[in-house]
Amino acid sequence: MPEPLVLVMAAFALLSVVLLVAALAAVRKRRLIGTGVALVLALLFLALAALAATLGVATRGYRALTREVVAATVVTRPTGPERFLATFTFPDGRRELYELTGNALYVDAHIVKWHPLANILGLHTAYQLDRVSGRYDRLEDEQTKPRRMFTLSRPTPVDMFQLARSLAFLGRVVDTEYGSATFIAARGPAELELRVSTSGLLFRPVGQTAEGVSTAPARQR
Repeated sequence: MPEPLVLVMAAFALLSVVLLVAALAAVRKRRLIGTGVALVLALLFLALAALAATLGVATRGYRALTREVVAATVVTRPTGPERFLATFTFPDGRRELYELTGNALYVDAHIVKWHPLANILGLHTAYQLDRVSGRYDRLEDEQTKPRRMFTLSRPTPVDMFQLARSLAFLGRVVDTEYGSATFIAARGPAELELRVSTSGLLFRPVGQTAEGVSTAPARQR
């Protein structure tokens, strides 16, 4: 959870506790109006603290996106006609192997972009990888041949992408939320970087910069 969001949640929770104590004191003194006002404000701040906590939980699994970053390193290896293995290594060290069918490797992701006001709370453009599958070159093959699809994301109690869609009032702080996808041929062995920027997903050979200049020596296979 972003640190500013934690501070906001703690501040609202503290204010709600203080107001609840004030409401109890007003009850003892039989001040009905003071009790009502304190209770309403306490509930309001408690709701705001809960909202901050919900946003914090919802952004778990999403990684902050301020520039083009490497979301995963992918090694592909053909295993037969229109079949290949794709090994994903993620920034946290997790490694997953997927057996896919098709002529190309396909990956999609969720991206949430916040308004500048939300940036103050530590909420920045963020992404979460969603699915990986194989892709056939011909539409007819897509419709008739077997396909395999796997999830790349880990389950979370609340998903920010779905939350942004379901709660209309979040439209004031969510600039836009969208899906992005990319694919690349998988006919031969390859070592790739799956990169994500504010414009979406893309594959690059390992070591290649955004300007197309390679920073790694060529590898013989």
